[in-house]
Amino acid sequence: MGFFKKLEKTEISSSQNQEESTVELAKLREAIGSARVAKSVSELASKELERLERMDPGMPEYTIGVNYLEFLLALPWQNLTDDCLDMARAENILELQHYALRHVKERILEFLAVKSLCNMSEFNILVVDDEEIARTNVEYVLRKDGYQVATAVDGADALDKLRQKEFELILTDLKMERMDGLQLLESVKQLAPATEVVMVTGFATVNSAVDALRKGAAHYLPKPVNLEELRSTVKKIREKKRVMELTRSPVLCFSGPPGTGKTSIGKSIAEALGRKFVRISLAGLRDEAELRGHRRTYVGSMPGRIMTEIKRVGVRNPVFMLDEIDKIGQDFRGDPASVFLEILDPEQNSRFLDHYLDIPFDLSSVMFIATANVVERLPAPLLDRLEVIAFPGYTEREKLVIANKYLVPRQLKEHGLKNRNVEFPDSAISKIIMDYTLEAGLRNFERKIATVCRKVARLSLQNENKASIVVDEKLVESLLGPRKFTHEIAEAGHRVGVTTGLVWTEFGGEIISIETTMMKGNQQLMLTGSLGEIIRESAQTALSYIRSHAEDFSLAPDFFTGNDIHVHIPSGAVPKDGPSAGVTIALALISLLTKKPARRDIALSGEFTLSGRLLPVSGIREKVLAAQRAGVRTVIFPEANAIDIEGLDADIREGIELLVAGDISSIVERVLI
Repeated sequence: MGFFKKLEKTEISSSQNQEESTVELAKLREAIGSARVAKSVSELASKELERLERMDPGMPEYTIGVNYLEFLLALPWQNLTDDCLDMARAENILELQHYALRHVKERILEFLAVKSLCNMSEFNILVVDDEEIARTNVEYVLRKDGYQVATAVDGADALDKLRQKEFELILTDLKMERMDGLQLLESVKQLAPATEVVMVTGFATVNSAVDALRKGAAHYLPKPVNLEELRSTVKKIREKKRVMELTRSPVLCFSGPPGTGKTSIGKSIAEALGRKFVRISLAGLRDEAELRGHRRTYVGSMPGRIMTEIKRVGVRNPVFMLDEIDKIGQDFRGDPASVFLEILDPEQNSRFLDHYLDIPFDLSSVMFIATANVVERLPAPLLDRLEVIAFPGYTEREKLVIANKYLVPRQLKEHGLKNRNVEFPDSAISKIIMDYTLEAGLRNFERKIATVCRKVARLSLQNENKASIVVDEKLVESLLGPRKFTHEIAEAGHRVGVTTGLVWTEFGGEIISIETTMMKGNQQLMLTGSLGEIIRESAQTALSYIRSHAEDFSLAPDFFTGNDIHVHIPSGAVPKDGPSAGVTIALALISLLTKKPARRDIALSGEFTLSGRLLPVSGIREKVLAAQRAGVRTVIFPEANAIDIEGLDADIREGIELLVAGDISSIVERVLI
């Protein structure tokens, strides 16, 4: 009896599963019928549904198929967010939420200006018919709807007009004497491929319609023309071309040190455009299937992160931020960076293929924004697809304004001090900037302000008379402790064999000290300080130059015989590389060998050649800011960087003398005492 009861329960359960699957499949069929999708997508979904209807609901493949159909129908195939093209509103949002970053804001406003002009552009139509009354009637109807309309008597006349003026749409008769409609269609597709062509004829047959559509016609209308159908067809074509023009977006890459506002301005761009915002972090991404999805061959297969986020926001034109794109990994599971060659290429992403979806999806409407600290790490083909916009470090004055407008009010609010009579004078903010932070961005700066606010919150509770609290310099020092950073390099005394240099890292400009010494030995050049191959070659070049020009520096030709020279760059745990330190190493060696002290308040940056010429370097703005933070008074750059120096703002150059030099000999007397 127990066996039969168990069998009966199994039959009942199977019957319930069958009923549930029938209801589920009926809902899917209804969803397919009502979905706003292309014909190819609808046909694919119907074919998958038919396969599921023949399948046992208990099979794993059934669940895979149902999940696939639900994902396919949930994608925003046609859903678009209308761009807000109000320039004044966009400019106001960017100004309110971000200080400085002028060139970034200008690029976004340029993008909006282009969209606005495309939206206002006229739609030109050419009507081609050998019957005057037919031309006149169609022209009258279309002009009444606000279109710019021209006419031609036959195909040859139409081609002459097309060579003189660009038309978005051509309405042409099929049968004409000198050149018929099919011949005109073939010529138009060669002469102006972007121009749409609609056939209008009284001799419509299935074969002629198929032939016209195969050759590139957008639509086929019979004569006599139904005016409502004509107007509807023209309107659809105009909307389609307008969407293509307005949704095509640039691929931007925000590059710069951490904490300079790359991610936050992406959110502001989305708000200014009226689009939805998506952000995914790519740091440490190693498996390309995370981006492109898994094939539907096993239970648990999933779409990639790109399509998953598109489904989540429900529109196909969000602002999509690819954060930390320079930190993508690579191993046996593939190269994720190569996937972006398709995703970020406007010529390819209109037919992006996710392995799970297995049908092309149009990503050309998405506004992709990538962020990177160092774009040089990106593969060259990928970098070629990006419009790189540099985010420079902030000056002390800019940090002061940002603190007063954004950081201090935000931290006071978050720590319950908004209505507690707490004052933050500029002198206290400047002290935090100079004595407790040493960065190009704002991240650590805001942390220090938050630390002060936490401690002030405790003081405020202890303050029974509720008197106002002024966070002055003395209070800052008592709350944060002794100063963390000093201008030791610029304030240090002048020494033999020690020079000050400027380098650029992914964290912004940095100031370094290069130390040299000489001892008895076997003509070895020792280099320490976690130095890379390029900086080692720069040191070798500098020594060879000095040995070949020993007489110019009043040195004995055999000064290296029986001696070793040691070059060290402190902070040995930090890897260092690049050509910028070449001239600094050369001056340190000249100072060592001539026994003349080098000025510590003069910083150097430049690539150095074997003949003594100085070659240009990058990161001028960041290096000057680093010198400013360290209290350096004079900075010497290669002569070829003069144009970069001229482009610096006045507040960046304030308090620093910027000089240029063409070769090493012209700066020796300036640096050595």
